[in-house]
Amino acid sequence: MGSFVLVVRLVLADVRRHRAQAAMLLLAVTVATATMALGLSLRGVSEALYEQTRAATAGPDVVALSGDTGPAVTSALASLADDPEVIAHHGPYRIVYADLTTHGSGRSPAVASGVVVHGFAETPGTVNRPLVTSGGWVRPGGAVVERGFAEALGIGVGDRVTIAGRSYLVVGIAVTAATSIYPWAAQIGPYGGPSDSSGLVWLTRSDARTLAGRDLPVTTAMDLKLRDPAAAEAFVEAFSDAHRDPAARVNLHTWQFMATQDTVILRNSQPILVVGSWLLGFLAVTGVAALAAGRAVEQTRRAGLLKAVGATPGLIATVLVTEYLALALVGDAVGLAIARLTVPGIASPTASRIGDAAGPGGATVAAATVLAVTVAVLSTLRPALRAMRTATVTALAAAAHQPRHRPLLTALSALLPTPLLLGLRLTARRPGRAVLQACSTATTVIATVALLTVYSQKERGYGLNGSSVLPNLRGELDRRLMLAVTILLIALAVVNTVTLTWTTAMEARANMAVARTLGATPGQIAAGLSAAQVLPALLGAMAGVPLGIGVCGLFSARNTIMPPVSWMLAAALVTLLVTAAFTALPARLAARRPVARALSAEAA
Repeated sequence: MGSFVLVVRLVLADVRRHRAQAAMLLLAVTVATATMALGLSLRGVSEALYEQTRAATAGPDVVALSGDTGPAVTSALASLADDPEVIAHHGPYRIVYADLTTHGSGRSPAVASGVVVHGFAETPGTVNRPLVTSGGWVRPGGAVVERGFAEALGIGVGDRVTIAGRSYLVVGIAVTAATSIYPWAAQIGPYGGPSDSSGLVWLTRSDARTLAGRDLPVTTAMDLKLRDPAAAEAFVEAFSDAHRDPAARVNLHTWQFMATQDTVILRNSQPILVVGSWLLGFLAVTGVAALAAGRAVEQTRRAGLLKAVGATPGLIATVLVTEYLALALVGDAVGLAIARLTVPGIASPTASRIGDAAGPGGATVAAATVLAVTVAVLSTLRPALRAMRTATVTALAAAAHQPRHRPLLTALSALLPTPLLLGLRLTARRPGRAVLQACSTATTVIATVALLTVYSQKERGYGLNGSSVLPNLRGELDRRLMLAVTILLIALAVVNTVTLTWTTAMEARANMAVARTLGATPGQIAAGLSAAQVLPALLGAMAGVPLGIGVCGLFSARNTIMPPVSWMLAAALVTLLVTAAFTALPARLAARRPVARALSAEAA
């Protein structure tokens, strides 16, 4: 039998014998790599969606806008259209700023919002041809609503909307690359300044002219197609240098500017996912390290058996590491697949763009794979080296590691109640395990503080006067992502807590059996095992609150509103209570193990 086949058979046999541990490792790596891949995949995805929308809608290279009127503005726009670098143009056309109100239906209630109305021809030209995704194009009395805006309003073809007091039938839904995504269709806003968030609606030129006659703010716009689209920014600079007439203020927006503006809605999403993947990766290492520590004695004996039948140290190390490495790579593949399926929903929280969001690229796949391999290697390297270096006779007779006794600790703990005495001794005799539990708890509290911080922010809605009728898409996305990451972190922390409790109980079963023979009850033993996890968790919770505040300070704006201290302390307390609750079951099961069986197993 070849070495490769032997390694595969030994690994498969061990996985079959330890299905629960294999599933836990697979879950931890999958969650961590999927979150990292999602965060890294968001880089550049908004620009890619804009490019696809721009290609499908003959998007302009430059959009010229002016809130002024008069001969100077007309002359400036005419000079733009006649520029040698401009090969085609659309307009000038009116952009009217108004209020829109839906009529409401069984699907959604009536809502009000700011709106910009573009007056277009009934037959689109060669530049800026909005792509109709549902229904038809504009006609007298009929409005076409931008898709992202329509989705936010909850309206579709056949509904009616009221714009500046006049009712229009929604005859179509469309997308365009001539403006930023919803809710930033206003561009320069009324009178050439910033404006509230608005949606976009197209009407015929005559309907837009009638609307403008109601004393509403109007901007004149023109779409330009350049000979060299890549030189759009240079074109804008040259025009700005040549036209400095204060009576003809013209704002030029390049296609690069609009593509960059689209990324604003995802500004917080990538840090949430990437930092979340770091925390999840740390918890994965913690959990897998606990699994490896719990199986250290068994692996050492297994290594002794392999040595006894002639296996080399290299082969033994390969067998021990390959199992964890193979499971980590499978988890990596599953995580990348989940990321590929999830990216479209996260990358485009508004329906203003079309196209496919690319999945994880080569660099992202490499980074996620490195994370998975790191989790496997860091968690199993020490147990593998220990098993490989142990002499054959010693390995075959391996017993659970007996920690050092500390007389001073023994004297101090003797004054405590029995559960605390047992818990303190278990904690002090295994400081590495206690550090892992404290770090796991601190990580959970950090994520909870970050979640409370996100939910403490006052998000300005997209309705009229900043009402919250139409939710803030950016804030909603940040909340959902932070909630998802926090839930995953809590789930892994719970798994780690149960694993650490069970591992400690198995390693201390002889000591607990002796305590039983000296009069300790099963309830006291169970409470002692729980205390061994709760005591370091208390330190982790205390450290997690200030660390969470520090992490939020690194990635938040200066005007970020921090949650009340009472909320953060309550989160730390709830974390401790949850830790105690999830240690109770494995501790109680271990405490009910018969004394005679535990002592005889240790003697054997």
